[in-house]
Amino acid sequence: MNLVKSYLSFARGERRCSPWAASYPFGLMARSIVAVRNFSFNRGIASMIEPPLPVISVGNLTVGGTNKTPFVEMLCRMLRSADIPVGIVSRGYGGRTVDPVVVTSDVVARSRERGADALAELRDLVGDEPLLLASRLAGSPVAVSKDRLRDVDILVEQGVRVVVADDAFQHRRMVRDADICLVDACCPFGNGWLVPAGILREPPSGMARASMVVITKSDQVPPERLRALKAEIARHVPEERIFLSRLTFHAWQRWDGAWRDQSGQGPGPVLAFSAIGSPESFRWSLESLGVQILKEHRFKDHHRYRREDMELLEASMRDHGAEAMVCTEKDVYNLPAGWTPSADIFVPIVSTVLDEEERFKATLLGLLRPRIVVASNGYGEDSIGALLARKLRARFPAAAVSAFPVVGKGEHYLREGVPVDSVAADSPSGGVIKYDLSDLWRDIRSGLLRSISRQMEAWRALRGRIRTPLCVGDVYLLLHTLWGQGQTPILVATAKTVFLSGHWRLERFILRHRSRIVWTRDRETKEELLRSGTAARFDGNPIMDLTCDGSVEPHPWGDEGIPHVLLLPGSRPRAYDDVRLLLDAVDLLHEGRPCSYLMVVAPTLDRAEFLSACEGWSSLDEDGIWSIIKGEKRIPLFFGPLSAVTADADLLVGLGGTANQVCAGMGVPVVSIEEKGKFVQKKLLGGSELLVPPTAADLARGALRILSDDALRDTMSREGRERLGEPGALDRIVEYTARMGWEARCALFESLSAAWWPQEPQQSIVRR
Repeated sequence: MNLVKSYLSFARGERRCSPWAASYPFGLMARSIVAVRNFSFNRGIASMIEPPLPVISVGNLTVGGTNKTPFVEMLCRMLRSADIPVGIVSRGYGGRTVDPVVVTSDVVARSRERGADALAELRDLVGDEPLLLASRLAGSPVAVSKDRLRDVDILVEQGVRVVVADDAFQHRRMVRDADICLVDACCPFGNGWLVPAGILREPPSGMARASMVVITKSDQVPPERLRALKAEIARHVPEERIFLSRLTFHAWQRWDGAWRDQSGQGPGPVLAFSAIGSPESFRWSLESLGVQILKEHRFKDHHRYRREDMELLEASMRDHGAEAMVCTEKDVYNLPAGWTPSADIFVPIVSTVLDEEERFKATLLGLLRPRIVVASNGYGEDSIGALLARKLRARFPAAAVSAFPVVGKGEHYLREGVPVDSVAADSPSGGVIKYDLSDLWRDIRSGLLRSISRQMEAWRALRGRIRTPLCVGDVYLLLHTLWGQGQTPILVATAKTVFLSGHWRLERFILRHRSRIVWTRDRETKEELLRSGTAARFDGNPIMDLTCDGSVEPHPWGDEGIPHVLLLPGSRPRAYDDVRLLLDAVDLLHEGRPCSYLMVVAPTLDRAEFLSACEGWSSLDEDGIWSIIKGEKRIPLFFGPLSAVTADADLLVGLGGTANQVCAGMGVPVVSIEEKGKFVQKKLLGGSELLVPPTAADLARGALRILSDDALRDTMSREGRERLGEPGALDRIVEYTARMGWEARCALFESLSAAWWPQEPQQSIVRR
């Protein structure tokens, strides 16, 4: 006992000079292990999974003693006051169960009815705190095991709508919606060292992960000490996210082998004993209630009392002339089975009170609003991501949906009104993964590495505050997202297919271990990934979802009775040069056969710069409808979505990537130029695309050949449709995320909004 007292005195910073200082090297070792562990979770090296229910974590930085259990109870009652079914997950300190066990007030009551041995057996199975919480919160199941993600799955079956995770601040594997860190005002960080050299589980800088910090026992320290502690915490957490709490006394309850009725009258002179993390706080509470403590005995937190312990305590009570013994409610669950005291043990019934409950509710509600991020790494991927973002907003109107394009400024998202979280990242080549090393070198020289670093900073600002990221692109984007924010993403794999050599072995390894699920663009690629152990699905080609956007109005072409030729300079910066090649081809094609032309200008291109690149052509603006004109030739410019004009096209002369694929999938034959990227794309498009040397004359000859041969045009059209397949993937992805828990999260947010602030619109609630 004296040894434990000596160690705790050193670890809590009460004594600086102590033989326990020899444990400092072990504290340094622990600090290193914690740093590596947190780095692994922050960077996606260790897996973090979002559970199917919203989770509010309650934990701390130290070993015990911050009033977590009464705070968890208070939080559950707060949520239940809004008619929200609440469940609790707990590791069950001291319990031996490995598989999930659900404890309810009825389970505890039945164990009591069967006798002290049955209750002790239940306690040994799940630990003392789950029994205490289940008893205090009738109707709220407590799931206990070594795997809290499995516990959440069990609580889904119990009809729970929100989960409070007890002592889970360091449980990084389970993603949470709100992370509440408790700090003990009386002993916030001990001697500043990690266990075993101190009481810290991780350094105070770990508070930066917290959504909110609550200083407990705020009434037990002087105001100036409280102000200093708030200032120290504010170095890691914004001051508006810091709250104060304290314990309040309700009544005395007595125990003599069974619980007796509550009594308003407290005990006379007592012997106090406890096995909790902060016995000083317990003593302070008793003294503030006017209890005269003649003797106090302290045991290790969660200590299971033996009969010998209780006999010694009763002997000490008699020796010191105490009239009764007093302990905490948790201690009662650790008393030996079948033991009965010679006199009633008095137990103070307490609960947590927040100083600013309304502000706490407003902050918590803002945290519980689902925040969804769609990431993409290319201009074509941006267009798919923007459509996915629109579908997510329609499906989850209560959620905040934003975008994280890693290339460009996110013009497709901005056109949809979707806010962009990333920083602008233009590059000469307009991409990240290159077909040509010279392009990569030009991008590096223009600041590619600096741009990636800035994107990582943008991701870091979102870390711990978003739902499972949705990545539209390739494995590079998945790794970029993982390294930036840590959480295991969903990948919409638009870049790789077995028709383009498939995924490399390393890519398949990464997808198997660091993607939640992968949506492929064809059935064959899905089968390839399934064979490697990756969770993969195919529900249609996500690229082709761009062709069935119900919100897009068809755009008229103009002249009928002559071929409709679609011109596509692409969306990358090179389009300013490529447009001249297309216009020269139009000059030559028009000599061979009159056609009606329409040029689609990507939203990523600057209009003024684009018009100036059309050398030899004049521009005309008629009520916002732009055209370029040269002699009798007139080419309208279209700045809207490609799907609005593709249906009436007979031919595409295109230098794009994803856009070329969309047109081929809609049955429009494609003429493009021979270059490394297009040779790769040709493997996918097959006979639906004709590649010619990169000259205007060859483009014109290729276009004329297709327009003059109906059988060839029909064959190319049919093969394009067969190669690209059907749409439908994005709707299935949205439904998957609903079942993954996003629908439950939106429903919780809406229910709490209506219950806590029924007179206020949702927008003002979110801004609180």
